[in-house]
Amino acid sequence: MPWVTHLSRAIVLPRYPPTGGGITRLNIRDLPDATCDLLKRVNAPPRLVAHLALVHDAAADLLRALHTRWRNLAIDDAAVLFGAATHDVGKVLHPAELVGSGTAHEQDGPRLLEQLGAPPEWARFARTHGTWKQETSPAVEDLIVALADTCWKGKRNEELEGMLAARIAESQGVDRWEAVAAVDEIVAEIANRADERLAWQNRHPI
Repeated sequence: MPWVTHLSRAIVLPRYPPTGGGITRLNIRDLPDATCDLLKRVNAPPRLVAHLALVHDAAADLLRALHTRWRNLAIDDAAVLFGAATHDVGKVLHPAELVGSGTAHEQDGPRLLEQLGAPPEWARFARTHGTWKQETSPAVEDLIVALADTCWKGKRNEELEGMLAARIAESQGVDRWEAVAAVDEIVAEIANRADERLAWQNRHPI
C-alpha cells in the first residue's frame, strides 16, 4: 500500500467519516487517502478520526515551519505525517481510552498498524508519541509527532520542545538557545486557536 501524503492545504474536513458542517476557518488538511482507507478498515469512530486529522494538520504546520527556518534540516516528512495521522489508532482496541486516560493503545497500536500493512519503522509512532521520554534516543521524527499531539490543543511541554531544539541545534550547528527560541515561536503559533480545534473535535461522536 502506498503510504504517501503531502503538505498542501486541502478540503476543510477529513474525507472519512462524512461529518457535515465543520468550522471552515480552521482549514484543516485532509487526511491522506491511504490513511482514510486504513481507518475505515478498523472502523475508527468519528471523534478519533477528527483527532487524527487535527494532529496530522499540526504536524504538517510544524514541518513547514521547521523547513522554512532550517532548509537543510533532515526529516522524513512522510513518516512524520503518517505517524501523526495514525498515532492513536490503537484506541480502536481500547475504546475506554477514547474518553479516558490509558496507555494500552500505545503498546498495541504498532502491532495493529503492522497487521494492516504499515512498515514497522512507521508503525512505531503509535507507541513513541506517548513514550518518547522513555525511548532510547528518540528520533527527531518521534519528537515532532509527539509535539504535534501536544500543541494542537494549546498544551506546551518544555522538556519535549527542548529535546527537539537540542537535536536541531546539533544538526544545524547553531546555538541551543537560538533553536529553543525558534521552536518556542513555532509552537506558540500552532498552539493558537486551540479552543476552536477542541470544539471542532468534540462535535464528532465517539
